[in-house]
Amino acid sequence: MKPGSNSFDTLDTLDVDGKQYHFFNLQKLAADHPEIERLPYSLKVLLENILRFEQGGEDARGDVRAFADWVEDRRSDREIAFRPARVLMQDFTGVPAVVDLAAMRDAATDPQSINPLIPVDLVIDHSVMVDEFASPKAFSVNVSLEVKRNDERYRFLKWGARSFKNFKVVPPGTGICHQVNLEYLARTVWQQEADGKTYAFPDTLVGTDSHTTMVNGLGVLGWGVGGIEAEAGMLGQPVSLLIPEVVGFEFKGQLREGITATDLVLTVTQMLRAHGVVGKFVEFYGEGLAQLPLADRATLANMAPEYGATCGFFPVDAETIRYLELTGRDESVVGLVESYCRSQGMWYEPDKADPVFSSSLSLDLSSVEASLAGPKRPQDRVALSGIKAATESIVGAAAGERGSDDELQNGDVVIAAITSCTNTSNPKVMMAAGLVARNARARGLTTKPWVKTSLAPGSKVVTEYLNAAGLQEDLDAIGFNLVGYGCTTCIGNSGPLPSPIEQQIRDKKLTVSSVLSGNRNFEGRIHQHVKANWLASPPLVVAYALAGSTAVDLTRDPLGTDKDGEPVYLRDVWPSNQDIADEVMKVNEGMFNSQYADVFSGDETWQSIEVDDSVTYDWDDKSTYIKNPPYFKLDNSHQLAPVEGARILAMLGDSITTDHISPAGAIAPDSPAGKYLVERGI
Repeated sequence: MKPGSNSFDTLDTLDVDGKQYHFFNLQKLAADHPEIERLPYSLKVLLENILRFEQGGEDARGDVRAFADWVEDRRSDREIAFRPARVLMQDFTGVPAVVDLAAMRDAATDPQSINPLIPVDLVIDHSVMVDEFASPKAFSVNVSLEVKRNDERYRFLKWGARSFKNFKVVPPGTGICHQVNLEYLARTVWQQEADGKTYAFPDTLVGTDSHTTMVNGLGVLGWGVGGIEAEAGMLGQPVSLLIPEVVGFEFKGQLREGITATDLVLTVTQMLRAHGVVGKFVEFYGEGLAQLPLADRATLANMAPEYGATCGFFPVDAETIRYLELTGRDESVVGLVESYCRSQGMWYEPDKADPVFSSSLSLDLSSVEASLAGPKRPQDRVALSGIKAATESIVGAAAGERGSDDELQNGDVVIAAITSCTNTSNPKVMMAAGLVARNARARGLTTKPWVKTSLAPGSKVVTEYLNAAGLQEDLDAIGFNLVGYGCTTCIGNSGPLPSPIEQQIRDKKLTVSSVLSGNRNFEGRIHQHVKANWLASPPLVVAYALAGSTAVDLTRDPLGTDKDGEPVYLRDVWPSNQDIADEVMKVNEGMFNSQYADVFSGDETWQSIEVDDSVTYDWDDKSTYIKNPPYFKLDNSHQLAPVEGARILAMLGDSITTDHISPAGAIAPDSPAGKYLVERGI
């Protein structure tokens, strides 16, 4: 970081635990521009970024005036340059960026000079697939297959971690990038040495995954970008954006007994989609914030891409500090966060005057009801009591009497997956899932035989606290064995269905369902043969695995029968809020400290991957995956002709996504890509 020119005389000092920090003080700027005190907290983060890098002149004055004018106009046409503190990547989208850096080294006269200029963390989390399930060996089998399938990618990324400065790789089998970011990488307030001084400033980032916004729940401003923007950020270039409109979302009251954070986020997603927040920031506020633990806030922030906003920001408050302490952040980091945010006017307290927003919505938390979303859009919320009718509207009349367990019917749940960063970061819903499993097991209920079950936690901490509570044993007993740590079913890595199940779906042209605790349910994303995909809380995922169908009303119909042939209903196995709270109390700082103590080292498998310590990468000309791009081998002897008469390749309707065109999951052997790979022995 090279600090700006301090044209507005805002450079100040802050002493925390005997250490001095320099920072650009918004409170000093407010002496001349009192309007900025009323800015949303998310815009204060952007304004600080402007102050820290401004180089004086009319551009700097114009930027500051634009923020002051925003308070009056509640919008702006001013374009600013945002320089994030760091970049977050996952392995799918991160590989091209590392390839570009490697290619630049090949072309540079001084290859060692080519490095990211700001810190980059890449978390390998999108490669594990659910092949083995409902088995004690599921985790080991899936990890073994993952490493075998991705050997070239892993060797390349490990070489990058060794060769590049400012570039770290979190090995596979650790967790989902957003949960690792929330639990370990993020600091809320960053610090950096420059000019012999230690500067403190808000932790900000861009990421190559749309759900980078999850860390907004920790008061960290960031969002997902394309690979080109991320690479630009890596190389010190700013992200250009208009000062955005900010939609305020007020929370009042508290959630009722039995209502989960997932129910809340599906309600908020529906409301914000209807309001219209594309290209805008969303910022949460209100007295109800005090009722939302940080894991609930992260769940809400995670879904920003689904409600269409650039980000879903929560300002820093006492709950932020509590979470930083719980997750084992250093005392000096925690102390700096509170002191800095209070000094900057970035500390949230509900008795303060609310910021000015472009528009606002309000929700009484007590009005939220148990819900799912689907069958193919995350904003289409359906009350739990309405799922049976919604299924019947898709497949026709409700399924009739089942002939046998081998006979599949419309509406049957063939995938039940506790997966994705959205919910597996939240101890309340994970403990709730375990308690439903425990209570169901005690009544003698089992998962229906046609349901493919899986549990893919967002980090190893989840496994530690489920084991500490004794709940992993109960989940195992009904088929929710650990299948891997990563983004599995939610990204399309649900793996194959058992052959007899898949054959029936094709032969009988059935419309079957998946129920997953994810954030995406677009048609074709979860599995190519599963048309109806429902987003749900982890405990509801367990419930639908027991019921085996979405053509039932879980508020009225039984999940199954107990050992004595008596019906067992959802209300019989659903835990109380106090039961859940008692289990959540078992989550402690030591779990985070132990699991993240040596996070970049990886397991024996990762450590056994051999790579060269070379400055440049040894490209394999026969590779079908990692190629040396020809950016620096262009023939410049010919003038490039202008593009004329270009035509639209495809005009698509609403909700047509890349999942319809190029799914992230399995490649069908009879597809063009599949045939290409098979011909080459892949």
